[in-house]
Amino acid sequence: QVQLVESGGGLVQAGGSLRLSCAASGRTFSSYAMGWFRQAPGKEREFVVAISRSGVTTYYADSVKGRFTISRDNAKNTVYLQMNSLKPEDTAVYYCAADESLLTLSRGSYGVDYWGKGTLVTVSS
Repeated sequence: QVQLVESGGGLVQAGGSLRLSCAASGRTFSSYAMGWFRQAPGKEREFVVAISRSGVTTYYADSVKGRFTISRDNAKNTVYLQMNSLKPEDTAVYYCAADESLLTLSRGSYGVDYWGKGTLVTVSS
């Protein structure tokens, strides 16, 4: 059982930066691969990035490569998403996710075990 709580969303101008955090409950955080998804108005939820249990392996959607960086601190039961060079098309509700399988996270939202409630990121032009 994993409970996830996102924070750090807000309003930022295009070209700016924002850092999201996802705090996980329990004592088994290090047993889960973690990821971030996002859902823009009128669109399907899409994969953004995922990170392995150890933090060594990461997968990024092509749309965010070079701009977003995922990291995790297993001692703090927290995963982060550093977002730089933000664009208006990055506007979405961002969801933290956890699953035992890194492949499940990287392949899409179907079958993912745990979700946070989301945090809104709005990028203005």
